Amino acid sequence: MTTPKPMPPEYYELLEEIQAVDFVIVELNLYLDTHPQDYEAIKQYNSYTYESKKLKKHFEKQFGPLMHFGRGYSNYPWQWDDQPWPWQV
Repeated sequence: MTTPKPMPPEYYELLEEIQAVDFVIVELNLYLDTHPQDYEAIKQYNSYTYESKKLKKHFEKQFGPLMHFGRGYSNYPWQWDDQPWPWQV
């Protein structure tokens, strides 16, 4: 197994921000499963979903895809085989 190349601090900071926002989305999703009429929670869910998509787009533009099989874009040349992959850090 090859050692992943070192990444700049912004890589880790942005990845951590994505993980934090996605955690909030999961928690709001669970809450809304039992409180489907909570309008404020739905607004928060939609706001965090928008923020997550924006952060992921920024990350992928700068560092390459987060997910495969059509869920993330790749720059040229093909980036999916570049390490480290997000789950390796």
